[in-house]
Amino acid sequence: MTPVSKLVTSIPRVPTGWLFEGTVRPPVVVWIPAVVIAVLLLTAPAYLALRTLGAGSDALDLIFSLRTLWVVWRTVALMAAVMIGCIIIAAPLAWLTVRTDLPARGFWRVVTMLPLALPSYIVAFTIAVGLGPRGILQGWLEAAFSPFSIAIDRIPSIYGFPGAAFTLIIISFPYVLLPIRAALWNMDTSLEESARALGRTRWQTFRSVTLPMLRPAILAGGLLAALYALSDFGAVAIMRYETFTWSIFIQYGAALNRTLAAAWSLGLIVLALAVVWGEYAARNAGGGRYYRSRGGAARLPEPIPLGAWRWPAQAYCAVVALVALGLPVAVLIYWTVRGVAAGEPLLILWKAAANSVGVSALAAGLTVICAAPIAVLAVRYPGGFSRWLERLGFIGFALPGIVIALGLVYFGANYAPWLYQSLAMLAVAYVTLFLPAAVGALRTSLVQVRPEFEDAARSLGKPPLTVLLTITLPLVRPGILTGAALVFLLTMKELPATLILSPIGFTTLASSIWAAAQEAFFARAAAPALLLIIVSSIPLALITMREERRQG
Repeated sequence: MTPVSKLVTSIPRVPTGWLFEGTVRPPVVVWIPAVVIAVLLLTAPAYLALRTLGAGSDALDLIFSLRTLWVVWRTVALMAAVMIGCIIIAAPLAWLTVRTDLPARGFWRVVTMLPLALPSYIVAFTIAVGLGPRGILQGWLEAAFSPFSIAIDRIPSIYGFPGAAFTLIIISFPYVLLPIRAALWNMDTSLEESARALGRTRWQTFRSVTLPMLRPAILAGGLLAALYALSDFGAVAIMRYETFTWSIFIQYGAALNRTLAAAWSLGLIVLALAVVWGEYAARNAGGGRYYRSRGGAARLPEPIPLGAWRWPAQAYCAVVALVALGLPVAVLIYWTVRGVAAGEPLLILWKAAANSVGVSALAAGLTVICAAPIAVLAVRYPGGFSRWLERLGFIGFALPGIVIALGLVYFGANYAPWLYQSLAMLAVAYVTLFLPAAVGALRTSLVQVRPEFEDAARSLGKPPLTVLLTITLPLVRPGILTGAALVFLLTMKELPATLILSPIGFTTLASSIWAAAQEAFFARAAAPALLLIIVSSIPLALITMREERRQG
């Protein structure tokens, strides 16, 4: 008898061709938009290559210096820590909020996604204020131990690797949480039921059946978290931990050596592609399929009763929410109240909020549209071209926003001056930066859709575009909504590209927060930051209500 664990991984793989595996070729409506998107994604690497090649042999000396290798090691260590930490936090949260009878599951689904709306530099500063030397925690400890004549002169420093990793983990774990949760919603439960009928325990079923089926979602989310850590500037700058991104910002911002910055950015691309290749190899180890083995809509099993573990599970969700969301929000409220008490006007930037919502919604829609052909190629027409295109999409997410923005400025100044400082160019920057978030969510849903549905529609004479619009896209709607929500949230708080490419007079909540924080007006920055969190919670609440209806 074939073991249940092999039901997921026993499908043989088709030999790889030069462009696509097998004999089926993608329709024109899929591969032509994919090629256009590939050209767009190559804009920033082309700019970096031209800038680096202009330096001649000096560029190679800069790339292969000991200092560069040291920065690479620090960056890789941070990426690995963030990816592992996010998976450890997110996997239990996804399981608890989808598959168990955890009380207030809808509330925890929204709250645990909200850290995505927090700018990294704001979170890093609140952590430094709260947990750093001479911070709030030390003040509490001094007050608590002073009656016992115990002096708390200092506490361990939060700066450096611990602070940077901690900050990025607590704001990045939703990148892993959302794909896993979408996979759990769309997962075929018949394999788990078969395993249970064959005498497997719940733990054995989870380990041998459920976990292998969740592997694409876990790895896709972990990849996004790692690449976010690779491209982040705010947290590493405030925590004083030098990575590739911080070094690039220093070189660009101070105009010290932009050739070095361009060379390091090319190194950043190589590092990002190595991470993407590793994720691809791990995801496809052993082959396998992940779609439902029968027709019909996805059906969730009966919620697993937690019993005595109900309150520890509630405590776990509460601790994650308090650390990732409660601490930053509490500090922001403290700044707001303190500023109002000191006579600072309470500025509610409605125009900036409207600009943020409008451009984020535009970016979310465009990015999902661009992600669809890439996801379809990667899942339905695997091969050299589709794998190359999928990996190329992650370059933008790994590069700092300033590099993408400067690449588009170079393109606009030389080839499309009418696009410079327009909303169209800003939207292109957002698509380039956040395309992997949408591709990952769409891919996770698409691998769980039976290809026989699409084959049946084509056999009935339906054209490829009709099949895509009427069969494929409705079936991957959870992934579309998840990807759009991710892009919306990322765009709401994006800063470098917004500052460089925004039209004159166009301000967003993120740029307003940064302007106030740069001038040390933290009370003035707190209210827009709170408004950003409130506005960003709206799409998350809508997704949660939809999930509740599906479960019901």
